[in-house]
Amino acid sequence: MTKEKLHISLHSGRLSKAKVDQLVDELMFQPNMVGSLLEEILVEEQEGTFNASWTFRHLMQKKLDYLLPFLNEFTEMLGNLKSEATIRSMACVCEMVCITYFKKEDPAFQKNISDEQLEKIMTACFDWLISPMNMAPKVFSMTSLYYLGLKLDWVHPQLRLTLEDTYASGTTGYKNRAKKTLDKLAQIGH
Repeated sequence: MTKEKLHISLHSGRLSKAKVDQLVDELMFQPNMVGSLLEEILVEEQEGTFNASWTFRHLMQKKLDYLLPFLNEFTEMLGNLKSEATIRSMACVCEMVCITYFKKEDPAFQKNISDEQLEKIMTACFDWLISPMNMAPKVFSMTSLYYLGLKLDWVHPQLRLTLEDTYASGTTGYKNRAKKTLDKLAQIGH
């Protein structure tokens, strides 16, 4: 696949799940295309579409290690995203990164992700958690922030305060995940 072919595929109308899967299957053998996919996400962010972010998320679910050479580009873009559809996919990828780094303790991720990049993920996740948007990015952000707090000391107390402050006004799904996260925080003394 070329950059041009990727662009055409992503801009040929709303992609079905089958088409996304087909694109992901092609991209699985071209890790260098992740950079082009990230560029397409920024283009779509301006257009209000989300084919690239949806494709990116599905590719990362299969080959998260393809993100490693593009961590700077990925973490730099997080704070600039506005579209909820794009943020949903990026928040999911942030959660995957945090789980891989902290829970799975993957050496490649622990070696290649800088503290500055983790802080950019943390900042974006807090922004998404407190902003008035749909449930999914908030849920992904809770999980990411829980894991980030294992390295960044001040995150857990702030996460606990944020969840306690927003719990009453949350949806049922939000309350469920917030309770689970608060329970995990209590287990480790926060």
